[in-house]
Amino acid sequence: MTIPTTRSGAQGEHHQDGPAGAPGIEVRGVSRRLGRTLALDEVELSFPRDAVSGLLGRNGAGKTTLMSLIAGHDRPDAGEVRVLGHRPFENAAVLPRICLIRDNQRYPDDFRLKHVLRVVPAFHERWDAQLAERIVDALRIPSRTPIAKFSRGQLSSVAILIGLAARAPVTIFDEPYLGLDATARRIFYDLLLADISEHPRTVLVSTHLIDEMEPLLEHVVVLDHGRVLLNTNVEAARGRALTVNGTASAVEDAVRGRRVLRSQSLGGLRSVTVEASADDVALTARRDVEISPVSLQDLVAAYGAAGAEPEPALLEGASR
Repeated sequence: MTIPTTRSGAQGEHHQDGPAGAPGIEVRGVSRRLGRTLALDEVELSFPRDAVSGLLGRNGAGKTTLMSLIAGHDRPDAGEVRVLGHRPFENAAVLPRICLIRDNQRYPDDFRLKHVLRVVPAFHERWDAQLAERIVDALRIPSRTPIAKFSRGQLSSVAILIGLAARAPVTIFDEPYLGLDATARRIFYDLLLADISEHPRTVLVSTHLIDEMEPLLEHVVVLDHGRVLLNTNVEAARGRALTVNGTASAVEDAVRGRRVLRSQSLGGLRSVTVEASADDVALTARRDVEISPVSLQDLVAAYGAAGAEPEPALLEGASR
């Protein structure tokens, strides 16, 4: 959880959130090196305000580094980050308006649930105690057990409790569901959807369970090796790629000149995912191959696989 240096609204100050219609989060040419690793490489993107966005990609893609910069826990080596129109790093005007929920949040050894419910509201002026109690009941969070003895799923439940009940204008969840069973995850999704419908805010979620989260997402960003591979709304992302199946020779001919994201072979058969839309008549009208749409989960996996060296025969004439 984000512990700001100043409580939001402590002295009645008014926070300007940037011009109307501006993105909730803007990342402009940001690079960040961690040791010898270039975690982010000239990242340029934005997340819409009062919408749920997914930050997707393989482990090590740079997602956690980007979220730390957005939350003001770190600053970039180059470029700038703006949250609600402000640079967040060491900025008391905006830090209290951000809530970052990490998958490995630590608490004092003697903390119990009552301590969380007592301490956290001091840092979030929009904290809703009634919502917090509903989440405690819905996720069955133990009240007497020390948090240090919680299971992985129970720790995730506490993180979800803080992230939702804080109602921070910018709320960031880093893999919030680890250790939760399918029922608890569904409760989280339902709680999130219901609450943001009544209390809109900018929500950013890093997740690998894309199929489960997809109904909540309005915008997606895909990172790989610290670079942006995709930055668009969910509807546009769904229509960005197609999978072509058939004999190896027919598939190679069908996808020639197109960007190949992933290729799999089995005997004389081949399955290739390419950047193309359902309006691509030259591809979809072919009768010697089978064309199928690509889910958001498969699209992210394909973009991750595209980091490997593609097969030259399939990329002949393609624009990269």
